[in-house]
Amino acid sequence: MSARPPVGAADERPSELSRGAVRDGITYCVWEITLRCDLGCRHCGSRAGKARPDELSTEECLDVVRQLDELGVREVTLIGGEAYLREDWDVIAAAIVERGMRVGITTGGRGFDAERVARAVDAGVSTISVSIDGLERTHDLLRGARGSWRAAVESAERIAASPMRLATNTQINRLSMPELVALADLLHELGSKAWQLQLTVPMGRAADRPELLLQPYDLLELFPLLAWIKQEKLTPRGIAAFPGNNIGYFGPYEEVLRYGGKKGTHWAGCGAGSACIGVEADGKIKGCPSLPSDGYTGGHFPADALADVVSAAPELTHVAQRTRADLWGYCASCYYADICKAGCTWTAQVLMGRGGNNPYCIHRQLAYEKEGLREVLVKVEAAPGEPFDHGRFETRLEPLGPAPEAPSVLGVPLAELMALTPRSPGHFDAAEGKRRLRIL
Repeated sequence: MSARPPVGAADERPSELSRGAVRDGITYCVWEITLRCDLGCRHCGSRAGKARPDELSTEECLDVVRQLDELGVREVTLIGGEAYLREDWDVIAAAIVERGMRVGITTGGRGFDAERVARAVDAGVSTISVSIDGLERTHDLLRGARGSWRAAVESAERIAASPMRLATNTQINRLSMPELVALADLLHELGSKAWQLQLTVPMGRAADRPELLLQPYDLLELFPLLAWIKQEKLTPRGIAAFPGNNIGYFGPYEEVLRYGGKKGTHWAGCGAGSACIGVEADGKIKGCPSLPSDGYTGGHFPADALADVVSAAPELTHVAQRTRADLWGYCASCYYADICKAGCTWTAQVLMGRGGNNPYCIHRQLAYEKEGLREVLVKVEAAPGEPFDHGRFETRLEPLGPAPEAPSVLGVPLAELMALTPRSPGHFDAAEGKRRLRIL
């Protein structure tokens, strides 16, 4: 499965949720039109592969398009699985455009050949975002298919040469983070106009691989790295940077990383069910496409009317109604609790087993650093092995330890990372490669 995009990932323009603006209703939808996939990604939250047995028909999908339009949705991103493996994907896309909405696609890019690019152009697709999760060796390991990096890069080149806008997205984890600088150079080389980054979290197959995850204290390295990349590698080249909704919150990097941050824009809380919705291929309606299906599904197409679900289903409305009283752990006493409300609900849910307490927060980690502490995730419950499932983690505090003698990213010397080229297969030697395979 390609990375599930937070709002705004399909375009270089910020949406209401991504820029933390005042919301005027649901304007964005991420729609999984099939669970069928041609990759076996190690971090896939939906454990995509085979199509769902009861995926919506073409006629039912066209009625979904009608209801999205009537609700006031302005932008739709089609995802999977892999969206193009559903034969009528361009029929659905064209119907969205005919009703005046923008449509984008997020893809793993393994099979986005010239014929599919032409079909997307004919359908009126505005932007296609290709998932690239590292240099060649890292990407192929994460995506579970040798040659998937080269296929994604070639797909990106075809898209960039078309009338559509090329965007890219990357999941950040222990394997991809050291290669972000080289990736920024690759995106410039490919002609990407926007880069959406999000943290890998333990949902689906990623829940089976806790060693793949960043530790909360790793944000102390990640945030200054992202700020440097944006200022030195992206903005001068006209590439818009979009930190995903699980990269936050507040602190000294908000102004640099958040779209509109220099004007005072900041994170304004999770918009699941109030600014965006997610739809699964079998018709499930959720407040966010990344949220688990159990507990967050408020209705189903075609049985339920979308307008009724978004206005009355508690599974969708409760996130917007959350207050400080619903938070727990560190987040309950945080200075920013009334605004932030524990950040990304998806991240907190799949990490901690319930929303309201999110350790992936730079403000939180900086506060612990001042106390000489670091926060560590410990897996205490395994995932059952179902789509959109998760286990449970607990956090503990331990002494921060001494600072590294030389600048590095997750232990890899910074000088070595700066020497990587966009087309490099990776900087890891054979012994390190074996260790990485054990992680995966």
